[in-house]
Amino acid sequence: MSQKIKILWADDEIDLLKPHILFLEQKGYEMITVNNGNDAIALALTHQPDLVFLDENMPGISGLETLSKIKANQNDVQVVMITKSEEEYIMDDAIGSQIADYLIKPVNPNQILLSIKKLLDRSRLVNEKTNSNYQIDFRHISNKLMDNMDLNEWKAVYNKLVFWELELGKNADKSMNEVYENQKKEANHTFSKFITKHYFDFLQPVGDNGPVMSHNLFRRCVKPLINEQVPTFFILIDNLRFDQWKAIAPIIKDRFKLESEDQYLTILPTTTQYCRNAIFSGLLPSEIEKRFPQKWSNDEDEGGKNNFEEDFFKDLLSRLQIKGKSSYTKVTNLDGGKALVDKIPNMFQNQINAIVYNFVDAFSHARTDVSIIRELAEDEAAYRSVTESWFKHSPLWEAMQLIAEKPCKVIITTDHGSVRVNKAVKVIGDKNTNSNLRYKQGKNLTYDPKEVFEIKKPEMAYLPKVNVSQCFVVCKEDDFFAYPNNYNHYVKYYSNTFQHGGISLEEMLVPIIALESKS
Repeated sequence: MSQKIKILWADDEIDLLKPHILFLEQKGYEMITVNNGNDAIALALTHQPDLVFLDENMPGISGLETLSKIKANQNDVQVVMITKSEEEYIMDDAIGSQIADYLIKPVNPNQILLSIKKLLDRSRLVNEKTNSNYQIDFRHISNKLMDNMDLNEWKAVYNKLVFWELELGKNADKSMNEVYENQKKEANHTFSKFITKHYFDFLQPVGDNGPVMSHNLFRRCVKPLINEQVPTFFILIDNLRFDQWKAIAPIIKDRFKLESEDQYLTILPTTTQYCRNAIFSGLLPSEIEKRFPQKWSNDEDEGGKNNFEEDFFKDLLSRLQIKGKSSYTKVTNLDGGKALVDKIPNMFQNQINAIVYNFVDAFSHARTDVSIIRELAEDEAAYRSVTESWFKHSPLWEAMQLIAEKPCKVIITTDHGSVRVNKAVKVIGDKNTNSNLRYKQGKNLTYDPKEVFEIKKPEMAYLPKVNVSQCFVVCKEDDFFAYPNNYNHYVKYYSNTFQHGGISLEEMLVPIIALESKS
């Protein structure tokens, strides 16, 4: 039999509240009653009640003083303040002392019961309602997955899936988690089919036809927001998934007005080398190689693959005829973040400021290689939590708060997302084959065509072609490549890690956010 919920009620007129007390006892609550603050403090300490009703105006020690001392001994207890006064300062003092609810006398039994239900049964009721609502939406989403959806419909479905992942994540009841995970897996399976069918077509349109993708993101989503009156800050957080954006959005919305929230489709492979260079150049990879033959690096080339983003960016601004002053800042460590904060005041002299911030991507790679970090971000919910905690205490948020002090436009986006991989697929390549787990490129690749997205002609995907027989193969859903030699080691080491480079909702449908400072 479950233990009764204990409620302590302190009121100097407690005898007049006997009908209320009897009503609650009949509802199954254990009632402890006192008529002064000192007794309330003592009994709260000995009985450890689940809830306290506290009269604000008692002789001797006041309700607010009693509240303070009860909280000092038992900080997590929920306290409902009851008072005859509607004075605003009393409400402010009570709320500042972390009361859970506030009632004005006279109160009737149903008011009291409603307050109890709201505070003590809220979690259970919310869990039940959330699960019930998801079951209804589950059917709607499942029906959509059987439709022949276009990209905008896919974005809406993914938005729904992220919404339910966050809502179900708040529940203590995890009974719907497996159902949700199976539905997301089904969605990624169907999305992968959609991408393999339409990807080459998506790359063909010119102008404003077709989807917003990495190579036209700046022209279509950023340029229209740039004006001469206020500066624009283009902030790219490397490897930021849409659900991670949702985790940091409440922090940002405290200082900025949300003008638009959308997703764009990344190019393939979904890695920094391809996606971010495409964003800052406004070109697809083979077009970058053609325009900047000395500044494009292929997979087999030594050195960094994103060393010339600033050059690409300046060239893009020139082609788009954006003639105002600009800046480009890349942050890869804490010192760089602190230096960014110092630079912000001077950036207001520029028309457009590009900021690349690399934390989420670095954390993702570290999680793969360092076991203690893997424990910090065991799953998607923990990954979001780490991202939120980092952002709240980061130099980036410090810089953004300085940005918010003056009129400006802010665009937040990313180059790609990541997916938690679980299923290994075999691939064989020569010594020049790249090391990425979600895509491979080379001239002597052996694989099962049914398990991958084949790009036999790289030029069709606007990818550089190093030799005649070169091809790209891309993983789908939550697959990752493993070599047959030492296969079991690869599977054990890389299963349940976050990777990018392939086709999944998490990697390819990523946030593009427009904000305006509240100044």
